[in-house]
Amino acid sequence: MAFTVHRLLMEQGIVCPVRWMSISRSGDAPAVIAKGGFSGLFPDSSDPAYSFAASNQDSAQWCDVRLTKDGVGICLPDIKMDNCTTISDLFPKGKKTYLVNGVSTTGWFSVDYNSIDLTNVTLLRAILSRTNRFDGSFTLVQVEVALSQYKAPAWLNVQHDSFYSQFNLSMRSYILSMSKQYTVDYISSPEVSFLKSLVGRVGRKTKLVLRFLDEGLVEPSTNQTYGSILKNLSSIKTFASGILVPKHYIWPVTADNYLQPSTSVVDDAHKAGLEIYAADFANDFALSYNYSYDPLAEYLGFIDNGAFCVDGLLTDFPITPLEAIGCFSNLNNTKADHGAPLVISHNGASGDYPDCTDLAYQKAVQDGADVIDCDVQVTKDGIPICMSSIDLMDVTTVASSQFASQAGVISDIKAVAGVYTFNLTWEDIANNLKPMISNPFGQISLSRNPRNRNAGKFMRLSDFLAFAKGKKLSGIMITVEHASFMAEKLGFGVVDAVIKAVDDSGYSKQSAQKVMIQSTNSSTLVKFKQLAKYNLVYKIDEVVKDAAPSSLADIKKFADAASVSIKSVYPESSNFLINQTNPLVKSLQSAGLPVYVYLLMNEFFSQPYDFFSDATSQINALVHKGGEGGGVDGLITDFPGTAHRYKLNSCRNMGDKTPYYMLPPQRGGLVGVIQDKAALPPAMAPEPVLTVSDVAEPPLPPVSNTTAPAPSHAPVEVSVSIPITAAVLVLCASLLI
Repeated sequence: MAFTVHRLLMEQGIVCPVRWMSISRSGDAPAVIAKGGFSGLFPDSSDPAYSFAASNQDSAQWCDVRLTKDGVGICLPDIKMDNCTTISDLFPKGKKTYLVNGVSTTGWFSVDYNSIDLTNVTLLRAILSRTNRFDGSFTLVQVEVALSQYKAPAWLNVQHDSFYSQFNLSMRSYILSMSKQYTVDYISSPEVSFLKSLVGRVGRKTKLVLRFLDEGLVEPSTNQTYGSILKNLSSIKTFASGILVPKHYIWPVTADNYLQPSTSVVDDAHKAGLEIYAADFANDFALSYNYSYDPLAEYLGFIDNGAFCVDGLLTDFPITPLEAIGCFSNLNNTKADHGAPLVISHNGASGDYPDCTDLAYQKAVQDGADVIDCDVQVTKDGIPICMSSIDLMDVTTVASSQFASQAGVISDIKAVAGVYTFNLTWEDIANNLKPMISNPFGQISLSRNPRNRNAGKFMRLSDFLAFAKGKKLSGIMITVEHASFMAEKLGFGVVDAVIKAVDDSGYSKQSAQKVMIQSTNSSTLVKFKQLAKYNLVYKIDEVVKDAAPSSLADIKKFADAASVSIKSVYPESSNFLINQTNPLVKSLQSAGLPVYVYLLMNEFFSQPYDFFSDATSQINALVHKGGEGGGVDGLITDFPGTAHRYKLNSCRNMGDKTPYYMLPPQRGGLVGVIQDKAALPPAMAPEPVLTVSDVAEPPLPPVSNTTAPAPSHAPVEVSVSIPITAAVLVLCASLLI
């Protein structure tokens, strides 16, 4: 789905010459503006936010200017100080009500305090779903400090000029004073009269930018809506060199959060001689579903879409647009590359379509997966099928079907009631049930592709093999679990059934695609090794820091590769990387076992904060060789398109010239910024070492002559969809950090 931007443009009949698209109107690469510094990680406008964003001077520093009672400028994201500082704790009786652009507003305001009064006021995160571990640790940053200390282009935003005039404070005079003492590269405001008052009074290199608010809001000095002003861009050129618009002005979205065709506003601005900057970017916001929770894909939609390119991006996470501009623009996304890292789908492109359906597999191939996978289960009539769970309650609509009454507990599989694949025939499943998309973060309203939540058709193993054959893949991976249970309790030899299906499909007579078999059970892989010549992958299903030499020797007897969890590669505590490098990957590779890491997802809640809520940053760290990198050989992912695009980026193999934003994060580096010891994540107990006893298993039992076990019936707990409020979202977020 991440390439729908291109598809929408094609549908609009836009044809562009093949050229470098990430060039702005000025001929330079688009500017990256760090809103309040790196405010996606640290409190907006705090010292670490500005320092982190300015460390390599590649992004402009945005400061929302507020004035104190004594006329000192401070950087603060909200006119209501209680929304982003500890002011209400220090001055509990300071609440006031004022008119702000004609709207009665209650809170704590900077105009009621002298700058010295605010010395001990500290900053809080302005968005409550973000981590609270940096709250209350950093004092306010004055505008003069921001302009003098952080060596990066400066962008001053004045949001409420008319408000300060009520208190005999002149924002205009203050801004002019700052522009004479320091280099100010950009000055923006949503107030036309304020910008007009600066024309001819600031340096020629200072760009004045009109900031647009939502279309229906009224600009106070002209009494026109911003939607109306947008229709007369030529008039803006008389007092500004550019406009800053919410991103939905360019790529509007539907009520259910899917992209609509792009507007002409970028071209219109450029034709009027104006630069255009897009605002409201943040990696941890709910992106349009077309972007598949991939923030880098969203940025590319504004700078590298084959039709237009904005002149700058205002973001809480400046590192991701820097990646997009520096390493991912103008790529040939159709290029086949089956080299390392190997991109292995997880139930197809299951981030976009229901697991193991024809649509999920089609999308995985389209997105450039090297290997597509099938998790094999068996039906009541002995047909191997691709299904990500043996329990149909997890991945189908069986709970609302006539088969719901068959739910029961089978303790050998799970402790709660389920309806299992072996309870129903293939015809029962194919004709009466619908697939159900996986939603690992649905409890916090991060649902996957809701328009297609039940789309696609189920596939038998034979269907999967027929589909994969002839596709531009380096191989297929078949995952086999519960083999002992199937043999003993179902009388079904899943190993023999898989080998027969592979042989019947003709895979044994070709070499273009390798056949990989994955299992957490060594006994299953031993059986396959005895009967066929496949590439066998041992899945280590627990978090371990290393593997004992004896366990490595044992694994080598039956496996050709290993898959390990992300947490075994990058240990973490409460979503922060800890200062620990596990030798597991190197130990496996030294034993001649390539290492594939699972499970990658694009949703920002799946990544430690150190990866900046950016799936590409996490992939880069996992793949990077040496130093802080994980050095893995392959990626098992719900979103193969994101991993495939990574392989094409222009910043790979640059050695010492690799841009800083394409280097892995320092393990434990972000934790080191936490100043309050009480806010530190809890210390983690050491992970265990994988031993022979963890690996060794008795041989698979012989296939018994039996029928499927009758489950012990229990009441079925049916989940009901309820509205998720902002409060629930915040509560869930607080539990995860």
